[in-house]
Amino acid sequence: MSSDGSLRELSTALASGAVTPGSAVEQAWQRMQATEPEIRAWVEIDAAGARSVARELERSANPRGPLWGVPVGVKDLINVQGLPTRCGSVLRGGEPAGSDADCVKLLRRAGAVVMGKTVTTEFGYFAPGPTRNPTNPAHTPGGSSSGSAAAVAAGMVPLAIGTQTAGSLTRPASFCGVAGFVAAKGQFSMSGVTGLSPSLDSLGFVARTVTDLHLAWCALIGDELASKDKADGNSVRLLLWNSSGLGEVSADMAAAVEQAVAAISHEGFHCEDWTDHDVVRRLADDHATIMAFEAARERSWELQQLDRLSVPLAELLTTGATTPEADYVAALYRVADARTSVEAALDQFDAILGPAALGAAPAGIEATGTPVLSRPWQALGLPVITIPGLRDSGGMPLGIQLIGAPGREHRLFSIAERLEASLAHV
Repeated sequence: MSSDGSLRELSTALASGAVTPGSAVEQAWQRMQATEPEIRAWVEIDAAGARSVARELERSANPRGPLWGVPVGVKDLINVQGLPTRCGSVLRGGEPAGSDADCVKLLRRAGAVVMGKTVTTEFGYFAPGPTRNPTNPAHTPGGSSSGSAAAVAAGMVPLAIGTQTAGSLTRPASFCGVAGFVAAKGQFSMSGVTGLSPSLDSLGFVARTVTDLHLAWCALIGDELASKDKADGNSVRLLLWNSSGLGEVSADMAAAVEQAVAAISHEGFHCEDWTDHDVVRRLADDHATIMAFEAARERSWELQQLDRLSVPLAELLTTGATTPEADYVAALYRVADARTSVEAALDQFDAILGPAALGAAPAGIEATGTPVLSRPWQALGLPVITIPGLRDSGGMPLGIQLIGAPGREHRLFSIAERLEASLAHV
C-alpha cells in the first residue's frame, strides 16, 4: 500500500506496474500482523485466498479494472464465497457462504482482492464486537461497521465495505477519522447481505479520503472518475443543519462544524441555515418505528431465540413485533411526505451540511454511541458522505456529514472533496 494508505495512490501504482497485486496483498498482511492484535478489526483474515487471487490477477490477460489488485475488507454481514457470514452473533455458525453477495461481485469485477471479513455488531445493531478505535484503543470505533472503519483507519486496507441501517457507517467513519459514503437507497443490490430493515438498509464503504471514496464509488457503478459536475465554489449552495435538537452536540463538534463553514465560506460557498427542524425530528422517530417493525419480520427466526440475543437486539425485535401495522404504515407515509419536502430543498441547494455524530467517540468499548443524527437521512434513503479532518480537544476525530440528492452524487463528491481540502488548512 501507499505510505498514507491512499486508495488513489495504490491504484495508480498498481496500474503503472510499480506495485503488483501480490506485493499489495503482502503489505496489507504485514500491516494486519502489526496492528490487528490491538485493534481487532477482523473476524477472519483469508491471507491464502487473497494471495491466490493476486496471483491469478497477475497471470490474467483480461482488462484491468479500476480496483485491480487493491486489498479490501468486507463487513461480516455480507456474503463472501468460501467464508462464513457470522453477523456478530452466536446464532451463526462457521458454514461458508456458497456465493458472493452482489456487491462483492462488483468488487471482484473491478479487480479488488478480498482480504477477509471485518467485525460487525450483532446483526448490525448495538451489541459491540471486540474492535477498538485506532486513534485511542480505549474508545469505541462505533457500530455496526466498526471493523471496516478501524481496518482503514489503522492502514490495514485502503478500502472496506460496510452497510448502514441507522448510523452504522457514518458514525464509525466519524469516530475513526476516515471518510465514509452511504449510497442512496436502491443504488446497489443488497442481495447476499444480512439486513435488519429492507426499507432502510443501504450499502456503504470507508476509505482514507473523500477522493478515495469517489474512486471506489465510480468503480462499483461502472462509471469513470471524470471532471463532470465539478463544484465551483461560487456556485455551491449549502444548507447548514445543527442537529434539530435530536441530541446534545458536544462543544467540540459544534466548533468543528463552525470551522468547516468558515473554511468553505472563504472559498465563496453560499450557506444558509436549515429551518425545518420539526420534519427532521419526525423523520428520526419514524425511522425508529420502521426499523423495529421490519427487523422483527426480517429477523423472525432470531425473534424466537431471545435468550441468545443481546438485550438491545431482543428489545428491538420485541418492540417491532408489538408495533401495530397501522403505526408502521403511517410512518412510511410521513417519510414519503418528508421526502417531497427535503427534495424540494435540495432542488434549491446542493447539499445539507451538519455534524456526523454528537461528538467524538466515547470512552469504553461496551457501547457504540448513538446513531440519532443519521436516522432522518437514512429514513429518506439519501446519499451521505462523512468528511474527516477535524479533532476535538483531546485529539479524537470529528467527522461532518454532507447529505445530498440521489442522482447527483458526482457533485456531492466534488463538494465534499473541496471541503476536505479546505479542512486540511484549518
